Amino acid sequence: MIEIPQFWPFALTCLLIELTPGPNMAYLAILTTSEGRRAGFSAVAGVALGLLLVGLSAAVGLATLISESPLWYEVLRWAGVFYLLWLSWEGWRVNAETSPGKAGATVRARYFYRGLITNLLNPKAAIFYIAILPGFLNTSAALAPQGILLTCIYVSIATAIHSLIVFLAHASRRFFESRNQLYVRRALSLLLALVALWFGWKTAR
Repeated sequence: MIEIPQFWPFALTCLLIELTPGPNMAYLAILTTSEGRRAGFSAVAGVALGLLLVGLSAAVGLATLISESPLWYEVLRWAGVFYLLWLSWEGWRVNAETSPGKAGATVRARYFYRGLITNLLNPKAAIFYIAILPGFLNTSAALAPQGILLTCIYVSIATAIHSLIVFLAHASRRFFESRNQLYVRRALSLLLALVALWFGWKTAR
């Protein structure tokens, strides 16, 4: 499977990649600050499932097809940009559905699916599995089990980092709760819109 000298460099690579600011980090921080810890962890679970599904799709060649097709890459990229912009617009409207005190099971499921969709629409996730992960495979052993194990390691590290972000963002809520909620939510919505634009620029080829 994976030898120890091979495991630790891969784990360190995953850690550095996840500590680099990106759409997931910004979205989870903004969501938790405005909607609370439960909403944040629901999105973390969706993000984890999205990363896992992309990794499994890479194993069967779908991610390779997307990364090598300029058309499909651009479709996914722009779909991700517009989805983040739509989330920003929804937060700007401040409807009752996303009130902090009303994050019931249905609303938490909604945030779970948003985290999932955001990552399924992120072509950079597929690029990681295609461009970086194969470099840590032992070609003298079975590749599929190694790929699945490395994928699980990456998802685990990413989930740990994302959970830490939720904890830190939740700790900062008390500061924001003392401010006007409408202004805070709209400021965070504008920040998410900037994240969407940054995502579009960062993923451009």
